[in-house]
Amino acid sequence: MSKNLIVYFSHDKENYVAGKIVKLDIGNTKVVAKKIQSIIGGDTFEILPLHEYPFEYHRCTEVAKKELENNERPKILNIVSHFEDYENIFIGYPNWWSTMPMCMWTFLESYDFKSKHIYPFCTHEGSGLGQSVADIKKLCPQSIIHNALAIRGSQVNNSDDAIKKWLEEVL
Repeated sequence: MSKNLIVYFSHDKENYVAGKIVKLDIGNTKVVAKKIQSIIGGDTFEILPLHEYPFEYHRCTEVAKKELENNERPKILNIVSHFEDYENIFIGYPNWWSTMPMCMWTFLESYDFKSKHIYPFCTHEGSGLGQSVADIKKLCPQSIIHNALAIRGSQVNNSDDAIKKWLEEVL
């Protein structure tokens, strides 16, 4: 039986949801990651950047844009133990500036994804996957990348059916 790892970065501070800025107690991407785990099992790993992104939504997006423009690789506090033991890697992130936050790039460049099955999923508020899947393919060229799932942040709490359908299609 293949071993599943659900890796995600989630912003649990101010977020843009359904046309307004709200404070989230649990980040949207974490909600989806936990739902995936409850369906397929496996381990979860939350990416924790060394420097937290700002609490305020607009300041956070400014930092994210600067990191993208400068092609930065923010340091990550934690590591995955025994990464080599996992076959299926679910990669979750919010869509920031039409791709993944740059801390996800750091993560993807920190491990050997050769022959790993990658299942991308993202949360967004209207921009879908953007170019994130193409970026994952560039960063992990020797992996097997499956169809991705995009869920609106405003709909994560009601996304069980969409997640189950996606998992049935890709696994």
